Amino acid sequence: MASINTSNAGTLSQTFLDSINGTASSSSSSSSAGGANDLQNSFLKLLVAQMNNQDPLNPMDNSQVTSQLAQISTVSGITQLNTTLSSVTSQLNSTQSLQASALVGKGVLIPGSSVGVGSTTATDGTVTKTATPFGFELPSDADTVTIQIKDSTGKVIRTVNAGALDAGVQALTWDAKDDAGTAVADGKYTVAVSASANGKAVTPTLLSYAQVQSVVASTTGAPLLNVGTGSNIALSDVREIL
Repeated sequence: MASINTSNAGTLSQTFLDSINGTASSSSSSSSAGGANDLQNSFLKLLVAQMNNQDPLNPMDNSQVTSQLAQISTVSGITQLNTTLSSVTSQLNSTQSLQASALVGKGVLIPGSSVGVGSTTATDGTVTKTATPFGFELPSDADTVTIQIKDSTGKVIRTVNAGALDAGVQALTWDAKDDAGTAVADGKYTVAVSASANGKAVTPTLLSYAQVQSVVASTTGAPLLNVGTGSNIALSDVREIL
């Protein structure tokens, strides 16, 4: 009885398995659940063809068949898992968007080093200077913290020795006066903070005030906050809500 050479069938099977594992084609990484079903059907047809055309005197190894079935099952399971994770991610993004909408109109502290000064005039003509809140975040405890406020030329107009502070966010306010107690002009100022612990420098993250104007979606679907600075920020950038 003439036998049929199964080497080609084995090669086809390996090529197929390589394709679903991503070694022969990169398109499999973006397959949908329907695409996975098509691959599974094609695999089963190929496996049946192998078995129908195998050499009776040299049949397929049972362990090989089991291994191939396990591989296609694994690929199908991964595809279903990816679909589930995508659904969960979408639901999480929707939940975060709803939570972020509660921040609209709120003041927040975000990474930045600016502080603004403005004036308000009462009905009796009294002018009041106010400065926007600011702050900084210490990565660890510090035994010495010095805060400086500089004008647009870089000149230090106010210095505050804050002493020892614990790690975390420190929200601050400024009376809009210089070291001599004189009210400063309206405008933008910058903050510099130096800190140390046991003689070693501690690098703080400077924080400035912003008001959340709206919530927008990123390219990934995650919500971003529009704070009117020209670029949107992530929820994780909010250090404190004021």
